[in-house]
Amino acid sequence: MVAQHAAGRVLITRPMTAAVEARARAAFNVEIRARTAPMSRAEMVASLQDFDVVVATLGDAYSAEIFAEVPAPRCRLLANFGVGYNHINAEAARAAGIEVTNTPGAVTDATADIALTLMLMSARRAGEGERLVRSGNWAGWHPTQMLGLHLSGKRLGVIGLGRIGDAIARRAHFGFGMEIAYVARSDKETTYPAQRAQSLVALAAEVDILVVAVPGGAETRHLINAQVLDAMQPHAHLVNIARGEVVDEAALIAALQAGRIAGAGLDVYEFEPDVPEALRAMEQVTLLPHLGTATEDVRSHMGHMALDNVAACLEGRKLPNPV
Repeated sequence: MVAQHAAGRVLITRPMTAAVEARARAAFNVEIRARTAPMSRAEMVASLQDFDVVVATLGDAYSAEIFAEVPAPRCRLLANFGVGYNHINAEAARAAGIEVTNTPGAVTDATADIALTLMLMSARRAGEGERLVRSGNWAGWHPTQMLGLHLSGKRLGVIGLGRIGDAIARRAHFGFGMEIAYVARSDKETTYPAQRAQSLVALAAEVDILVVAVPGGAETRHLINAQVLDAMQPHAHLVNIARGEVVDEAALIAALQAGRIAGAGLDVYEFEPDVPEALRAMEQVTLLPHLGTATEDVRSHMGHMALDNVAACLEGRKLPNPV
């Protein structure tokens, strides 16, 4: 039997894997919210008043306005389930006396795998081909059917060469012999040849696949805009596994509709879960429902990391993963 930690009420804002929920129920005085949708404004305000720790996640928009509504919060920690925490105003949280943690590292390989999935699906027109077979209209193989882009030996541009960007680049270089170029705030040491581009526009102009792997937030909102998309080559593809708002969705739709780029592979969306009909209607766009970390073991790892932060907070220990 698992001994319970120091007294304190814990709220987990979404259902978790069975392993994480079992640990949470055994170790904490926990309430697990049954709904899978993000919390409402009223729910977030109440969570700061009624719980000592909240395990929040994507879509739980703890803005400065939310914290302003609770001048003396009971909550001491927002333990974010996920590495990205742009839905939480961490500065406003700290000003209110609330720490914020995340789950770095747990998501790296799974998210990189989805990036490679989207690269292959978009370049090789796999989604379009699967729909053709399912429709019953496939007339059979012929030499010029659905010709796509061969990835081996092509040039990959990575926007943000952090943990996830590096994992994508390693897979692309060692798996497909791709040349790697990137933009980042500083030069990066890598285990593969990589060239840092002078600018994002310069990078976009020289690569066959452009992958977005930067954090979300005000600094990166619409980083991929019409200027960047216009710089891309007509045969190039854009892949986004970061945050939806990093890409100006309207500009992307315009570029795709005009044929200025060949295709896009998206796991995230600017106004998620709303996906514009214009994107859904285009055959050259591969759309996934935010599958980046969607495996049982990865989601359990993330949940256990979040609970490690919960335990540390309730026991007065140093937080393992402060942001």
